[in-house]
Amino acid sequence: MTTIGVRDLSRLNVGFIGGGNMAYAIAAGLLSKGVVQPNQLIVSATSLENLRKRWNPLGVDRFTTDNVAILQQADIIFLCVKPHILPVCRRSIESSGTKLPDCQQKVMVSILAGVTLERLNNEFSCLNISIVRSMPNTPMQVGQGCTIYCAKFDTNCDKIVRERYEDIQFMLDQLGLAFEVKEEQMNGITGLTGCGPAYVYEIIEGLADGGVKQGIPREMAMKMAAQTVMGAAKTVLETGKHPAVLKDEVCSPGGATIYGVHELEKGAMRATLMNAVEKAAARAKELQ
Repeated sequence: MTTIGVRDLSRLNVGFIGGGNMAYAIAAGLLSKGVVQPNQLIVSATSLENLRKRWNPLGVDRFTTDNVAILQQADIIFLCVKPHILPVCRRSIESSGTKLPDCQQKVMVSILAGVTLERLNNEFSCLNISIVRSMPNTPMQVGQGCTIYCAKFDTNCDKIVRERYEDIQFMLDQLGLAFEVKEEQMNGITGLTGCGPAYVYEIIEGLADGGVKQGIPREMAMKMAAQTVMGAAKTVLETGKHPAVLKDEVCSPGGATIYGVHELEKGAMRATLMNAVEKAAARAKELQ
C-alpha cells in the first residue's frame, strides 16, 4: 500500500467511459471528499437521459454519448464498462469518424474484472495510452472502499504520465484503502474485495431478519445490524487483533454468543464464505 501526500487535482479533467454503478461510486466518493469538483468530470454512456437523471444530483452536467469526447477532454479516464462490452467500446472509438486525440500523456484506469493489462493494451493500441488495471468496490461512494491496482509503466515514461499515476494513487487513497499488487493476484483479490461487499450485505440482511423474527421493527433491526458489522470491522482494523481473538472476547463461557456461533458453525458459514471468494475469483479469471 502506497500513500501519496496531499495533491491539488483542480488542474485535471476526469472522464468516465460508462456511467453505471461503479463509475457513480467512484465519482460520488471523489466529490464527497472534495478531491475533485463536479465541473472537472465528464461521463459517457449510451443514454444521456439516464446519465442526467442519476448524475445531475451530484452537480455533474458534462455528458456525452461519444467516447472519443472523453479521450479528448479528460486527463485521467476511468473505463467502467462491462468486460463483454470492451470490444464494442474499442470499435466505437476506432470508427467514430473523429480524429483520435494524442493520448501519450493521459492514463486510463480500467475497472473491468478479469481483463488483463495485455488485453487492455491490445484493445487500445490505437490510442498509445498508459493503462492501469484496478478493481475498486462500491463502498468508495462513502469513502470506505478497498481498491487493488497494478500497472506496467516504463521507468523512463513521460514525467506527466508519472504524475498522472501519482494522481490516481492519491484519488484511490482518499476513497478508503488502496493496495498496489502483482497482476497475478488481481483475480483472487477481486473475489474478496471487489465482490465482498455483496457478501457482507447478505450478512447484514440476515442479521436484520433475525432481529425482525425476535420482534424488532425492520428499520431498527437493519440499522442495528449495519452498525454492528461496521463496528466489528473497525475493531479489527484499529486493534490489529486477529478476528478469532476478538470473537473469543465476546464469547463468555456458556453465554448466548457461543450458542449463536455454534449455529453458524453448523451452517458452515466460514466454508461458504471461502467458497464464495473462490468461485468469484474463478469467474473473474474467465472474464479475461
